[in-house]
Amino acid sequence: MARSLLVVQHEPDAPLAWLGEWWEALGLRLTVVRGDLGQPVPARLADGGHDGLVVLGGSMGANDDAEHPWLGPTKTLLRDTARAGEPVLGVCLGHQLAAVALGGRAGRNPAGRTLGVVPVALTTDGMGDPLLAGTLGAPAVHFNDDVVLQVPPGASVLARLPDGRPQALRLGLRAWSVQFHPETSPEVFADWMRSEPEEADGPAALADVTAARDALRGAWQPLAERFAAQLA
Repeated sequence: MARSLLVVQHEPDAPLAWLGEWWEALGLRLTVVRGDLGQPVPARLADGGHDGLVVLGGSMGANDDAEHPWLGPTKTLLRDTARAGEPVLGVCLGHQLAAVALGGRAGRNPAGRTLGVVPVALTTDGMGDPLLAGTLGAPAVHFNDDVVLQVPPGASVLARLPDGRPQALRLGLRAWSVQFHPETSPEVFADWMRSEPEEADGPAALADVTAARDALRGAWQPLAERFAAQLA
């Protein structure tokens, strides 16, 4: 039977994109749950026969449960899956949701928005991490106003942003989260910039993401493959 990932998507313009392409090429079965469309988030991975959990990005905040009611169940699923030692990958909002779910804190970054291509700055823990080892200096796409403000108990910081905030976390035996977007192609990033016409740095950021296409794919396809290997 094919290995299976449950994917929680929050918005129509924040899809799996490249990650979906790479995982499908590996033969993974992908079940995408759209909380924004009212689709229920399962209480357990086992309810759908899934082997791992991926939570994508979105423009809402990790504490906006009242306005986006699927966020609460998503945090519960993230917490329980990570603590059970099952594979988890949180991306951007998913990174913040996972941190909050496990006892950390997320919110607006006092340093302001992070936008465009930012190199990965691995910590000592990140250098030896099974998912992120070898990505020091790799280009990573960012578009976020919020960050993890307090790391959950027991978590390891694998990489840091220039302002010192976590760029990647190890949250459990097989649980990771990244503030950047390994899934995002220049086409997806262009959609985001069209929705933010007032962003003065948007054109330059899009040009940087577009120029980095091959380097981005080269950096993050191995991450997709390494995470898939965690499902075995």
